[in-house]
Amino acid sequence: MAAADQDWRNGALGTRVRVALWLRDEVRVGNTFSKAALRAAITGAEQVDRRMRDLRPAGWVIRTNLDKPSLRPEQLYLEKIGAPVWERKHRGAGLRQISAKTRRDVYARDQYLCRRCGIGAAEAYPDEPGSTARLTLGRMSPGGTGSAVDAEELRTLCARCDESTEDTVGARVGLAEVWRQVEALPDHLQRELLGWMAADARVMTPVERAWGLYRQLPAGQRDATQQSLRDLLKS
Repeated sequence: MAAADQDWRNGALGTRVRVALWLRDEVRVGNTFSKAALRAAITGAEQVDRRMRDLRPAGWVIRTNLDKPSLRPEQLYLEKIGAPVWERKHRGAGLRQISAKTRRDVYARDQYLCRRCGIGAAEAYPDEPGSTARLTLGRMSPGGTGSAVDAEELRTLCARCDESTEDTVGARVGLAEVWRQVEALPDHLQRELLGWMAADARVMTPVERAWGLYRQLPAGQRDATQQSLRDLLKS
């Protein structure tokens, strides 16, 4: 058995380190694996897929079917092991720090709503009953090392959208399905959507902005706000 600080089964290690060790010891360079296998191995940890992506700026080369066509959509290929992040002096390799202020600024700028699907914090996913959204921050591009991350490099995403970015898996929906939804919109909403497409950003209405902020309140304060609004509308 490997030493505890070199064993991917050691839950006391950081998730990125555990993922790196699992790839090194179980997958090995030149072999394929799946995200499902990775998640099954690294249990009890959050955002396993994202921690795997965090290895790329540290020199790890993990291919998908988008850049290695011989792979199936669910397969990934470990082409190269980069910095040995399990060693203490390399733990921060490739990582860039997000300050608390930057985190707050990005969430506020994005109105506490996912920039990709528009869902708010703790809202239920319409297609996943019982599953609610948790907001996180995603980088606009995976590159960059050292120093702090600027707000301009970040966007608010729900954890589901962050884990399904294009560099790891294919799109969740097909073109035909999207176009059916677009065609079904009335003209004025199609024009509004076209504006969003041109700006590559969803333009929030005042109601949506208020909703995003409201969802950040603790449950008790949400109840109080709801009651205050009822009282206001009665007056």
